[in-house]
Amino acid sequence: MINAHGGGLLHNKDRYYWYGEVRGETESKGVNVYSSKDLYHWKFEGLGLQTSSDPKSDIVSGCIIERPKVIFNQKTKKYVMWFHLEMKGQGYDAARAAVAVSDKPTGPFTFVKSFRPNGHMSRDMGLFVDLDQTAYHIYSAKDNYDLRISRLTDDYLSPTPQDTLLFSKHREAPALFRKGNQYFLITSGCTGWAPNRASVHVSKSLFGPWEMIGDPMEGPKSELTFGGQSTYILPVQGKRDAFIFMADVWKPKDLKDSRYIWLPIEFRDNKPVIEWKDQWDLSVFEE
Repeated sequence: MINAHGGGLLHNKDRYYWYGEVRGETESKGVNVYSSKDLYHWKFEGLGLQTSSDPKSDIVSGCIIERPKVIFNQKTKKYVMWFHLEMKGQGYDAARAAVAVSDKPTGPFTFVKSFRPNGHMSRDMGLFVDLDQTAYHIYSAKDNYDLRISRLTDDYLSPTPQDTLLFSKHREAPALFRKGNQYFLITSGCTGWAPNRASVHVSKSLFGPWEMIGDPMEGPKSELTFGGQSTYILPVQGKRDAFIFMADVWKPKDLKDSRYIWLPIEFRDNKPVIEWKDQWDLSVFEE
């Protein structure tokens, strides 16, 4: 069973790499890495980032590591991981972003630092690399009431001062993608581990203004995002405008047994629609 929650994918050379939280019964244990050539068959590559035994480390065992995302920096040739970090024994008070790097997509990743981006709280988060290879960190701030985006430095290791409030709607679980000259952003409400209604915003600029265009989900339990919560939008390699919506079905009483939803994204009148399918395969993108 794949143990990679709140995760994201990276396509590098001829493989996809899936990074996600290792969940035990309760505490975080780091970030697992899986690889696949076809998105159907996955190989466990190991623990890409593990918590530390050093009591002075920000990621000492007992911390909380959530929503890891990895991007590749073409200039430095480094694989850069960002994640939401909560310090050991502090509950969710730290609200920090954290960065780790590796020379290989499978790790091991070396922890670099943790911080509050430009002084803002940072919880649920995602990363996005645009067509010009500029990278961005999108994150929930101000106790999850605000959603912000910051452009990253050229090495992808730090936020720049170009950091903007997108909207204040108490949203989390951001999943961002680009189709043509528009950006789409799927988020969830803030209801703890319980599922809720998703929404999608659209903009022609990452820094806004962003327009809410409704709930993209269709089908049974669509008003609860089919029981899941957004984590990442995967562009399918070699296919134009082919995207997969990824979500987590959280089981708070046994987080390691939380499951996943992957669904294809369709477009109607240039709006993303995610329709429930009991079964599907990549041939849907041939139609």
